[in-house]
Amino acid sequence: MKAEAMNVKDYMQNLGRQARTASRLMAKASTSARNRALLAVAAAIRRDAAKLLAANREDMEAARAAGLEEALLDRLALTEKSVAAMAEGLEQIAALPDPIGEISELKLRPTGIQVGRMRVPLGVIGIIYEARPNVTVDAAGLCLKAGNAAILRGGSEAIRCNRALAALVHEGLRAAGLPEGAVQVVDTTDRAAVGELVTLKEFVDVIVPRGGKGLIERISNEARIPVIKHLDGICHVYIDGDADIEKAVRIADNAKTQRYGTCNTMETLLVAADIAPEVLPLLAKIYLDKGVELRGCAASRTLVPQMKRATEEDWRTEYLAPILSVRVLAGLDEAIGHINTYGSQHTDAIITENYTKAMRFLREVDSSSVMVNASTRFADGFEYGLGAEIGISTDKLHARGPVGLEGLTSQKWIVLGNGEIRQ
Repeated sequence: MKAEAMNVKDYMQNLGRQARTASRLMAKASTSARNRALLAVAAAIRRDAAKLLAANREDMEAARAAGLEEALLDRLALTEKSVAAMAEGLEQIAALPDPIGEISELKLRPTGIQVGRMRVPLGVIGIIYEARPNVTVDAAGLCLKAGNAAILRGGSEAIRCNRALAALVHEGLRAAGLPEGAVQVVDTTDRAAVGELVTLKEFVDVIVPRGGKGLIERISNEARIPVIKHLDGICHVYIDGDADIEKAVRIADNAKTQRYGTCNTMETLLVAADIAPEVLPLLAKIYLDKGVELRGCAASRTLVPQMKRATEEDWRTEYLAPILSVRVLAGLDEAIGHINTYGSQHTDAIITENYTKAMRFLREVDSSSVMVNASTRFADGFEYGLGAEIGISTDKLHARGPVGLEGLTSQKWIVLGNGEIRQ
């Protein structure tokens, strides 16, 4: 039933009830049925690409008229390439091994019983996100493959495109003989729907928020259900004294300028003092030519006078914009200390040809993704081979980093016996 036909509380209760019923059917659905649904949705997206782009254009026009900030407009926009990537992501998810029912760590105990663990769906997953209509498809695909049901609450700015995508998802579910209630897109822009969703303890097993810090803080504070989340993407690239200059310039440029409005974009560049005079002017020219505002420490500004002075707050800021903090440090110890002090435990990278330093960085930087000689922009479920991601988690329990299929499952203990009894 449409949200307009009932109050928001009753509407969300109804969605939750349908999702719980569907989740039980999804948990026992065959791998082939789930894969058929994913491939059918992918085919429908390719077929209706023009319609999706038209709906997205309407969303973009309305968002611009409402004064939506540039970072959110960037996330809202679809292109032919990104629509094709949605379909490709679903096809990749369908090709992944089915985790459900997998038995691991089976061990024979002295009593004769065998004890192991079986991977099972989480149940009903509520996903709350801003802009990014591709999340509707990624979330639906991963939840379906992992045998879950999903309630998707996209931002009001993407309502037209999300409705169009929901129709295609339901078409795919019907084609595979699976319940439409397995994926439900909240069909109201009333913000009260979010407050209801995060308290539906009877029907929803976990909440995944994707969006700005304000949204995620609100969800974390109000939720009565476990939350998988990250707050900030304050990502660092550290150029070590043993870095290859050409490699460092290419990576540090890409990590910042390939895309500004994403959570895995570099926000602070750290440079070892002994290599800074050689590499920092090269990078500064690239950044300034691309319109990136640089905010640096005293040593950085000595090398690049065009830099503005960085404040203490800059080291703690996720800009999501063409702004970059720059700091020159004595070496690896200071770089690790800076990252563990100011970072958000999201993604951090070192550029070095020194194996020992690289291994120390991997061990000691306390982030969900830690990289050697690669751009932070790779911190993404698609790039990690997960097919897609439901989000990034900087929590340390259950799921950490890009959350793909395995992060949407749990494990239960199983015991196999042959008449054994406890003495």
